[in-house]
Amino acid sequence: MARILVIDDEELARFTLKEILEAAGHEVVEAANGNEGTAFQRANPCDVVITDMIMPEKEGLETIVELKGEYPGLKIIAISGGGRTRNLDFLKLAGEFGADRIIIKPFSEEDLMEGLNACLANA
Repeated sequence: MARILVIDDEELARFTLKEILEAAGHEVVEAANGNEGTAFQRANPCDVVITDMIMPEKEGLETIVELKGEYPGLKIIAISGGGRTRNLDFLKLAGEFGADRIIIKPFSEEDLMEGLNACLANA
């Protein structure tokens, strides 16, 4: 199975993603923002990164651009509910800047696994 890095500033979101992904047999590591996530990926590379878009310190777009620049083959799934304004433009941009899949929060376990399996199939 895959080693997956989940980057999200919401602890409950990270917990939920970890539970779903570990139940499917994947190894999951977590980061609370883009700075932590990029540092972790450099030290302990993962197969797939799932990143929120709206976070403190380093947001998702910057994280995606940075990781894709350093790891062109890295599969990235961008997730967002649009924050307080429900603005989903970030997800459209994420796809343009290198995210392999985009998923709108809230999403089902099936949506998550479908996106992940598609990324892993194209790895």
